[in-house]
Amino acid sequence: ERHKNHFALNSKAYDKYPAHSALEEERRELDSVHIREMFRNDPERAEKMTIEDEGLLFDFSKNRITDKTVELFGRLATESGLADAREEYFSGGKINKTENRAVLHTALRNFRIDQQILDGEDIQHDIREVRSRMKTFSDSVIGGEWKGATGKAIKSIINIGIGGSDLGPVMVVESLAAQRNHLEIHFVSNVDGWHLHSVLGKCDPETTLVVVVSKTFTTQETMANAMNAKTWLTNALGEVTANHFVAVSTNIQRATDFGIEEKNIFGFWDWVGGRYSLWSSVGLTISLACGYGNFEELLKGAESSDVHFAESSWEKNIPFLMAALGLWYNNYWDYSSHAILPYDQRLHRFPAYLQQADMESNGKSVDRNGERVSHNTGPIIWGECGTNGQHAFYQLIHQGTRIIPCDFILFAKPDHAFLDQHKKLVANCIAQSRALVMGRSREEIPKNSNAAFDVRPFKVFEGNRPSNTMIFDRLTPYNLGKLISYYEQKIFVQGFFWNVFSYDQWGVELGKILATNILERSENESHPSPLDSSSEQLLKFVSVKS
Repeated sequence: ERHKNHFALNSKAYDKYPAHSALEEERRELDSVHIREMFRNDPERAEKMTIEDEGLLFDFSKNRITDKTVELFGRLATESGLADAREEYFSGGKINKTENRAVLHTALRNFRIDQQILDGEDIQHDIREVRSRMKTFSDSVIGGEWKGATGKAIKSIINIGIGGSDLGPVMVVESLAAQRNHLEIHFVSNVDGWHLHSVLGKCDPETTLVVVVSKTFTTQETMANAMNAKTWLTNALGEVTANHFVAVSTNIQRATDFGIEEKNIFGFWDWVGGRYSLWSSVGLTISLACGYGNFEELLKGAESSDVHFAESSWEKNIPFLMAALGLWYNNYWDYSSHAILPYDQRLHRFPAYLQQADMESNGKSVDRNGERVSHNTGPIIWGECGTNGQHAFYQLIHQGTRIIPCDFILFAKPDHAFLDQHKKLVANCIAQSRALVMGRSREEIPKNSNAAFDVRPFKVFEGNRPSNTMIFDRLTPYNLGKLISYYEQKIFVQGFFWNVFSYDQWGVELGKILATNILERSENESHPSPLDSSSEQLLKFVSVKS
């Protein structure tokens, strides 16, 4: 009852609280102030706007904010009741109202409690049981005890899934390259047959294990890939599904109908959203690729961030400040996108992972009251690894007409021997954040010798372009878990402020329905066609060409 106004009817967005007006006034006062002036006027600015958390340094000093702005962020949190909403989120309140579900991916990495009751069931008992099965299974495959149909140990793992059943696991496996074991890991997500074809061509049926990840075991893309992988295996080895297939699913019946033995099905729960599911048995391929011990370290790192988010004051709360800064730029400055710039090649899939986590969560135009929102919600999330991005889109970030806030992510210690290259990487990361904020005036540029054409105007950097910088000591499973969790909690806070339901994704449903109709129409010309003339023409063109 105490939380009834936070995720139900009559809930309010950020702009309905007194702090909103004060933030608007703060925005007007800062409109003509350059961030470099703020540094010049306050020698302690960087120190005051830096937070350390277990070896992480979070520097948010290169933003268009003052101490007063941070204070107002905290006032907005207090006035809106964010602390109570946060408690409801962690305790299992059914904050996913449109599906009547709790949102408890945080429970999957909570090692501090022995019992957690949800709808009369102790979910922590169930979580521990699944984790124990994951460990036993992973150890047996990695150790060679799990054999294929012909008695050979497994060498290749193919993870078949899409969306959260793919993006999270593939991002983590790529990021933890230094922790990888001898198993060859492949991910297949696209319904484009070339994706599966290219992976199967690298594998030997006798030594391949397929992990089919689908919550419902009905996802069109996943099941098409799974059926063709099954055909590939049975054509080579006969009916050997038991030896070469395992499933991660909530739909036991469909998985067994597919031919997977129930003992080889790893379950999870409807309170685990797809894009937040890597912490569950959906992370089975992570455990296979890196060992269960590293998977558990990933969970414990995320738990550490959860505790930080739950217990830190707002002005020292990293995910809260990330969220508040995002709100500040999206809704007060009208900056519509946000760049994720990891300076570590292993994190090359991290921007894509965050695209789904953030944009599928807060890309909503209807509020929790079922009404059209009157403000911008989720920004466009995008990015690329440094230094590759520097030779691609950084031109626009530095000198384009759009202001794009950035997150720089860096690790102080490398996991390779090329220390000279790591020093260059670090220098580039810090240099880019400095160039964005400080800029370069025309007066600072030497006049060129070509008097006929003055190039100085083209070399001016306005600066005043905001960024955060996160530096961890090194890229470990624990630190990766912390990093991911920070962004998950940021998404929660922003969805709360925007007054949207962050944990459903009805926007993906219509395309699925229409694709089914078009597929039926393409296979049966007499099928009633509800298609528009353009779609009908496109389908006819493809049919003729194929």
